Amino acid sequence: MTKPAWSHAELTPKELADRGGVAISALHFYERKGLIHSRRTSGNQRRYPREMLRRVAFIRISQRVGIPLARIHAALETLPSGRAPNREDWAKLSALWRADLDARIDQLVRLRDDLSDCIGCGCLSLDRCALSNPRDMLGQQGPGARRLAVDLD
Repeated sequence: MTKPAWSHAELTPKELADRGGVAISALHFYERKGLIHSRRTSGNQRRYPREMLRRVAFIRISQRVGIPLARIHAALETLPSGRAPNREDWAKLSALWRADLDARIDQLVRLRDDLSDCIGCGCLSLDRCALSNPRDMLGQQGPGARRLAVDLD
């Protein structure tokens, strides 16, 4: 890993990629999506401001918890330009997503709890299956695994 000197105000794509834990192609993708920015040298090489390292870390963490890129972009647009985001800036951004993340957690817990009732069943018409057959709607079509049934007639 290339470790850039702290005195460098700008990072090369390799330095940012190595330090940020992403591929250079990911940096190019983030840049095309407007999540990060660079400038071009006289030799047409990209140089990233050092604060892009924080943005890359934020993007990666946000993606890891399932935030869509469009929402990440909108959040990053609220950050001040001309300075590196500080702790308060990041706290504001994460607070915007707290309710959404809590709702997702609740949904995943319900999914996990409902799924445990029918794992291995295979019939897909169990009267209490809230996932693939709410209120036993498939049971009205006949016995057995209705979604897996093949009409050979």
